[in-house]
Amino acid sequence: MVLLESEQFLKELTRLSQKCWLLSSMYITLKKKGSVEGVEPSDNKCLLRAMDRKKKIITMVSSKEVNMFQIAYSNLLSANMDGLKKRQKRAKNYKNKPKHMFAW
Repeated sequence: MVLLESEQFLKELTRLSQKCWLLSSMYITLKKKGSVEGVEPSDNKCLLRAMDRKKKIITMVSSKEVNMFQIAYSNLLSANMDGLKKRQKRAKNYKNKPKHMFAW
């Protein structure tokens, strides 16, 4: 378990996702930390954890830098999520609809 700065976390997350693209799975979790009474909202932090079978990386992002981190994180995810399968659309159920309309 390694606690990294946010920029270093994004670099390691890129390496981890490229390594896991064909061989295994990668899990990412996000938790809100610091929402205790008496603590100002500006002191809230988010804990991000990414792990595969062998390696775990962690970072803490403060509320001040969350906007910059979110942009970089979303760009990284969209660039590395091209291996997902498309969902198959279900056929619509027409059994409950009337077969013809009556004209008066």
